[in-house]
Amino acid sequence: MRTSIQILFIWCWFISISLSAQSFGGKVIGSENSIEIFNVQISDTSKNIVATTNENGFFSLIKSGNYIFSKNGYHSKTILIENSNLIIVKLMEKSENLNEIIIKTNHFQSQLKKIASAISIITTKEIASNNSTNMAPILNMVSGVYMQCGTQNTNRITIRGIGSRNLYGTSKIRAYYQDIPLTNGSGESTIEDIELNALGRVEVLKGPSSSLYGAGLGGTIQLIPNKGQFDEFSLNIGALFGSFGLQKYSLHANLGNPTNSANIIYTNTHSDGYRENNSLNRQVFTLASNHFLKDKDRLTFIANFIDLKAFIPSSLNEDNYINNPESAAYTWGRSKGYEDYNKGLLGLSWQHDFNLKTKQITSIFTSFLNSYEARPFNILKEKTNAIGLRTKFLSENKFLDRSLKWTIGGELFYDHNSIQTFENLYKDVPPEIGSVQGEILSDFKEDKVYFNLFMDSKYELSKKTILDIGLNFNQTVYKLKDEFNDAATNFSGDYRFDIIISPKIGITHQITSNSMIYGTISHGFSPPKLEETLLPNGLINTNIKPETGWNYEIGSRGKIVNDIFNYEIAFYRMNVKDLLVAKRTADDQFIGVNAGKTQLNGIEMDINYTILKSEKINITHLNSFSYNNFKFEEFLVLENDYSGNDLTGTPKNTFNSQIYFDSDIGFYGFLNYYYVGEIPLRDDNTIYSQKYQLLNMKIGFKSKINNKIHLDLFVGINNLLNEKYASMLLINAGSFGNKAPRYYYPGEPINYYTGVNLKYLF
Repeated sequence: MRTSIQILFIWCWFISISLSAQSFGGKVIGSENSIEIFNVQISDTSKNIVATTNENGFFSLIKSGNYIFSKNGYHSKTILIENSNLIIVKLMEKSENLNEIIIKTNHFQSQLKKIASAISIITTKEIASNNSTNMAPILNMVSGVYMQCGTQNTNRITIRGIGSRNLYGTSKIRAYYQDIPLTNGSGESTIEDIELNALGRVEVLKGPSSSLYGAGLGGTIQLIPNKGQFDEFSLNIGALFGSFGLQKYSLHANLGNPTNSANIIYTNTHSDGYRENNSLNRQVFTLASNHFLKDKDRLTFIANFIDLKAFIPSSLNEDNYINNPESAAYTWGRSKGYEDYNKGLLGLSWQHDFNLKTKQITSIFTSFLNSYEARPFNILKEKTNAIGLRTKFLSENKFLDRSLKWTIGGELFYDHNSIQTFENLYKDVPPEIGSVQGEILSDFKEDKVYFNLFMDSKYELSKKTILDIGLNFNQTVYKLKDEFNDAATNFSGDYRFDIIISPKIGITHQITSNSMIYGTISHGFSPPKLEETLLPNGLINTNIKPETGWNYEIGSRGKIVNDIFNYEIAFYRMNVKDLLVAKRTADDQFIGVNAGKTQLNGIEMDINYTILKSEKINITHLNSFSYNNFKFEEFLVLENDYSGNDLTGTPKNTFNSQIYFDSDIGFYGFLNYYYVGEIPLRDDNTIYSQKYQLLNMKIGFKSKINNKIHLDLFVGINNLLNEKYASMLLINAGSFGNKAPRYYYPGEPINYYTGVNLKYLF
C-alpha cells in the first residue's frame, strides 16, 4: 500500500511538471519602483504580439524562446525566456517621457498624466549624477523643493514654503522608505540617513493632496529603494576621493534568481570637512529585497543601519561668514561639539493579489535610535524605539458602467523616547579635551502615538475625465513623564489633539492624447512637536493647535511641439492658519506659539526635452522653475505686527537646469546649474540673504572589459564658479550676550571628486 502511494505521488508530480511545461508565465515590473506594469506587449522574434500583461503585470506564454517586451514610456527589452514557474522581467523607464510612467505614491495603476496633483520624479540617472554623499543637489532639482545643507548631518527641507520655520531639521513633510515612515512621532523626517546608492527612485508629491500619506501640509517624499536585479549575481566595489579629505568606499552585492532579488550595500564615508570641527565618519548597511511567491504574493524586506559620528561647526555671524568661513562657532569649536548615533530601520511588506481587481498591501516596521550629542549648553542623550503597522486594500469595480478605483487603509505608529540632558563641563578642562559630561539636568520619557485612517478613490466620469476624492482622519497623542523633578515641580503631562479630518477632491481631463489638465482642492495639517507644546516652566501648553491649511491648485502636464517637449506647470494657493512660531526664550530654548496665518502663492514649471537622440549619442535637457509669493497674512508676536511681510526662510524664486549626455562608446556627462534668489532672515524682513548660483559637473567613462567585468571611472567638480554662498540659514537668530546673531552656514567653495566602480558578474 505504501509503495502504491509513493508511485501515485511520483506520477502526480510528473503530471504537474508536464502541465506546467505546457504554459508558464511571469510578471513585468518597473526597474526603479518595482510596480507591476500593465498592457506591456510581448512579441516574438517575428514581431508578432503573442501576449499582453494584465493589470497585475502578469503574462502567460506557451513556449520558451526570445521575446521582446515593449510599452510606451519604457525602453524595450529582449530576453531569452525558458520554461519556469514564474519569470520576473524589469523594464527601464524613459526619463524623457515620464508622463507615461506609473507612480508609486498612488498604488492604483495610474500613469503620471492621469493624476490630479503635482508629482515630480527623480530617476536613477539623476540620483547617480552627483557624488553620492549629499542629497541636497538631487532634491533641489525638483520645482517647489528647497533643501538646505549646513553639514551632512544638519539639513532642512521645505516644500512650497512649508517647514521653512523649523530651525533645525525637516518638519511638516511626510517621508516614506518603501511605504515605511521616516517621519517620527513628532512629525520630523530624516531622509539624509538613507544611502543614496541604495535608491532606485524618488517621488515628491507637493502639497497636502495625498490622503494616503497623512495629508501633511508640505507634501510627501517617497524614497524607493533599488531591490536588485532578478537572475543576476554580481559584486560591485567602489571608491570615491574628494576635497576636504572626502573618502567613500562601497561594497555592493546583487543576489538574484528568476523570482527573488536582493540588493545589499555597505558604505564607509569619511570627511575632514571644509570647516573647523567638521569631520564626519559614517557607516551604512542597507538591504532591500523582492520575493515573488507564485503569481499572487510578493514580499519586500527592508533593512537600514547607520553608525555616525559627526562634529558640528554650527552657524556663523556675518563677519565670520565673510572673512573666516572655515571657522566653527566659538563655543562649538571650544567644546568640540558633535553628534554620535546608531540608527536602524527594519520593515516587511506583503502584497497579495486576491484577483485582477483587488489587492492588499501590509507593512510592519520597527526602528531605533541611540544618540549622544555634545552641545555647548548641555549634553543630550536620546534613545528612541518605534513600531508601526500600515495596511491598505485596493480594488477596481464598476459603478454606473464606469471604472471606480478605490483604496482604504490605516497607519498606526508608536514611539517611546527617553531624553536626558547633562551639564557640559568643557570650560573646566583644557581646550584639547572638549566636552565632558557633568551632572544630570533633566530626565524625560516621551510616548507619541498617531493613527491615520485614509481612503482614496478615482472614478472615470468619461474616457477623458477622472474624478479623485480622498479623506484622511488623524489622531495624535503626546505623553510626557518627568523622572527628574519631585512632585512639587514635576512637569509630567499629556495632550491629545482633536481628530483632524482632511478631505481632498481633484479632477483630471485629457485634452489630447498627449496633454491633460487637472485641478484639486485639499486640506492638510501639521501637528506641533512635543517640544513646541512646552511652556517656559516645562508644563504642556494644552492650548497649542496644529497648523492647518487648504490648498487650491490647477495644473497641466503633457507633450508639445511634435512630442519633443515634456512639460508640467502648476499654479497653487495655500492658506495656513494657526502658524506655529518658534519663539526663542534663551540661548538654547525655544517654545512654540500659534501666531497667525500665511498665504502661499506659487508657480512651478518643468520642461524636459531631448536635444539629440541617435545610435551614437543622447543628450537631454531638464529644467525646473519655482516662483514663490509667500506672505504673512496675519502675524502678531507680542507687540510686533509682521502682517504683510515675506515668509521667513524661503527664496522668492529658484531655477535648476540639467544637461545629460551618454554615448555608445561609454563616455557620459552631467552639467547642473542652480540659482537661488534672496531669502528673508527675519520676520520683520530687515535682513535678506544674498542670491547665489551654483554650477556642478561630472564626466565619466563606462566600459565592459569583458562579459564578466564592467568598469566605471568618473570625475566631478562642485561649485565650479567658486561662488560664496550660505548653504543653510538660521532664521531669526538671537544676539544673546551682546554677540552678533549667527545666521549663516557657509557653503563649500569649489571642490573636486573622482571615483571608480568595478562590477563583476558571476
